[in-house]
Amino acid sequence: MQILRGTVVTMNAGREIIADGAVAFDDSSIVAVGTFDDVTTDHPDAMISGVVSDLLLPGYINGHQHLTGDRLIQSSVPDNLPPGEAIFTWVVPVHAEHSPDDDELSATLTLAESLTNGITTTFEAGTVAHPARIAAAAERLGARLTIGTWGWDVEDGPYAGPVAEVIERQEAALDLVTGPLISGWVSLVGHDLMSDELVMAASSLARARGVGLTFHMSPHDGDPASYLERTGRRPLLHLADLGVLGPHVAIAHGVHLDEAELDVLGETRAAVVSCPWAYLRLGQGLTREFRHFDLWQRDARLALGCDAENAGDMVDGIRTAALFAGLAKDTRLDPTAFGAHDALELLTIRGAEALGIDDEVGSIEVGKQADLVVHDRTRIEWIPNSPDPVLQLIWGSDGRSVRDVYVAGAHVVRDGAITALDVQALTDDAVAAGRALRTRADIPAPSRWPIR
Repeated sequence: MQILRGTVVTMNAGREIIADGAVAFDDSSIVAVGTFDDVTTDHPDAMISGVVSDLLLPGYINGHQHLTGDRLIQSSVPDNLPPGEAIFTWVVPVHAEHSPDDDELSATLTLAESLTNGITTTFEAGTVAHPARIAAAAERLGARLTIGTWGWDVEDGPYAGPVAEVIERQEAALDLVTGPLISGWVSLVGHDLMSDELVMAASSLARARGVGLTFHMSPHDGDPASYLERTGRRPLLHLADLGVLGPHVAIAHGVHLDEAELDVLGETRAAVVSCPWAYLRLGQGLTREFRHFDLWQRDARLALGCDAENAGDMVDGIRTAALFAGLAKDTRLDPTAFGAHDALELLTIRGAEALGIDDEVGSIEVGKQADLVVHDRTRIEWIPNSPDPVLQLIWGSDGRSVRDVYVAGAHVVRDGAITALDVQALTDDAVAAGRALRTRADIPAPSRWPIR
């Protein structure tokens, strides 16, 4: 039995904050939440960690993250490219050349950064060639992960194939699930890069196996234009007509939606994962309408994602939540529209609800998994401590103040460092793998300014 002490932001139904609180957990589950005096009195033999100034929160949830491809060439794709060029000149060629070792190394680095920033649950975006190696990386680090594999039936693309082959690959990825922290989802690339036959088969598979289905859709206005030309209907209306959408579906992006598509999301209860840093970096038009705020106002299912290291770049949920909050205020010219507390909900319990995992994670409550994040409020950015810790967390801090992280009760980050391995020891491997990957993929070198 272990007890953590600090200010506990529970994210329970009452959104209670316990100033001098404590969380007790045994094995993987939370067994007590309350004041420090009450919890220690009830559990006198428990090991106690932490101090009253610590800030305790449920683990953060990243609803959309590419674990491979981008990491080994992170922050390398120029940020001044025409729409689409980054994908087909850099990202797709790199994915096509990924080795199994590259996949595992890339995932290890991204998940390690995620954990040290307090992200305990990661939903992989589906662009994985070797899912067994990704699962191995997550299990080694102790990260909670939902994983899929490549799924598209275009004529030309890495790991593309006919419908039967793609579905068989999805089934094989689902069968990889062996431990309590790793779960499988059916994952398609999405956009207009999947036939109706494929997306219908994928949705049927997800329903039959009781898992989720995720795909990319409408981060830019190209997807609506393509669907209108091919089907005469906008993407989500067409998919709804096919019977694809439902509460088992999580759509990555959904930036360019119209009113009818918002209605369909409400009717089907399909979720949307917003990755705001990616849309701003890629100039995809989020601030024109910011439909994700409309989804929030309609009480739709909504989560946050960090995306990829050449789009969102930094894998930091707090930073992402703050950006979402700022955009909501500014695009509506209304500082009362949305705030830090709303943003934290998206990063925790609302995100968990959107992705169908709120029975296990997303809040600090008895019976839930002991996925816990401890922020060190003795750091300079926290001095002096605000009387409203959530306000200071979102607007005045980021993932760098995370000191300790627990996943299912296991201490996976201690004093800011991953406990399972020495991440710095991977530096030489990462540099060599990235260099070799650039050569094999024959991608351009970013050289806007000369380096000598």
